Amino acid sequence: MACPFKGLTDITRRNFFTAAGGVGLAAVAGAGLGFGLGPAARLFERNPRGAEKFYGAHQAGIVTPQQSHSYFAAFDLTTDKRDEVVSLLKDWTEAAAQMTQGKSVAGDGGDARGLLPSRLTATFGFGAGLFSKDGSDRYGLAARRPATFVDLPKFAGDQLIMEKSGGDLSVQACANDPQVAFHAIRQFARIAGERAHIRWAQTGFLSGGNDGETPRNLMGFKDGTQQPKDHDKFVWVGNEGPDWMQGGTYLVARRIRIALEHWDSMDVAAQEEIIGRKKISGAPLTGRNEFDALDLNATDKDGNYIIPENAHVRLGNAAANGGAEILRRGYSYNDGVNFIAERWPPWRQRIEYDAGLHFISYQRDPKTFIKMFDRMAKQDALNQFTTHNGSAIFACPGGARAGEFIGQRLFV
Repeated sequence: MACPFKGLTDITRRNFFTAAGGVGLAAVAGAGLGFGLGPAARLFERNPRGAEKFYGAHQAGIVTPQQSHSYFAAFDLTTDKRDEVVSLLKDWTEAAAQMTQGKSVAGDGGDARGLLPSRLTATFGFGAGLFSKDGSDRYGLAARRPATFVDLPKFAGDQLIMEKSGGDLSVQACANDPQVAFHAIRQFARIAGERAHIRWAQTGFLSGGNDGETPRNLMGFKDGTQQPKDHDKFVWVGNEGPDWMQGGTYLVARRIRIALEHWDSMDVAAQEEIIGRKKISGAPLTGRNEFDALDLNATDKDGNYIIPENAHVRLGNAAANGGAEILRRGYSYNDGVNFIAERWPPWRQRIEYDAGLHFISYQRDPKTFIKMFDRMAKQDALNQFTTHNGSAIFACPGGARAGEFIGQRLFV
């Protein structure tokens, strides 16, 4: 088949990270961006500044129509007392229930005065460190860790920064106003006090237009054309899980830097072959409309696959993964620029963008993601432009009912 990298410069060996705190060259393997892989995220609702319900069988912010901004924070627990962890989750639950309805919480200093709810959601997750850390079962919960809650392996091409990975607890605040989302995380951090400290955080945004229009990512492609429609089958944990996880799901977070400076030098035809979709319409290379099904068997007059064998959408498609699907809910990020220097002659020094995708997926079983992504990390043509430098996995328990706190059934 024809090489999809027409116009691609040698970007695989030359750059050396410096001031970015350990971020390596974006030309090293890494995948899973989810371009058109898996209905469109509705960015703007009829009531974009209204309120989302907090209490329910499932946590909000997972299958909730996606808001325009995200602030994701991972926390390390700093207390060794189980009762203080419980009190923290109670306090966070109460605060989340208030803030999502546009109400102030005690001690916020009036910082949110005049701000509308903006469809704020707060989604909580439990990391491996809640169950055991450094060999210590510090809260007596080790035996209650689900067998399906496995650690993520190191994938091909990973250049992970520990300060951007892991965490004992996670909170993702999503809203149609970035200040509302940020304010929520600030309050959770303030309320935590000395019980937990922020380990890392990542902001994110979506770019879209009309209600129902699929957002575009920083590479200019529509992102999120297809998603699983059967949430009970692919997203929510059922009777196979412990009682506290039923109605919950598993969250995978990956911080993916995209080498936009190199992507921007590619011609559109090459970009489309790498992704497997048309850039403007979002249609698969084998179709005319965005929501047309991929024809993975279609070939050209020379017998080459029209959607290349290493195209991003082919490798991530359900048909290529035994019917397995994951729910993608990622956000673009732009954290400015980094200084880099080349390790080989001519020893050039320059600035690169620190921008890309904060990939987030929800799945009933983490092994679904691991199996899918292991293949993509090794074969995806998009790997030439991406570097995964942050990684985390969290168990998101089922939703709380009024009078309960998030994860309550884990502690009883």
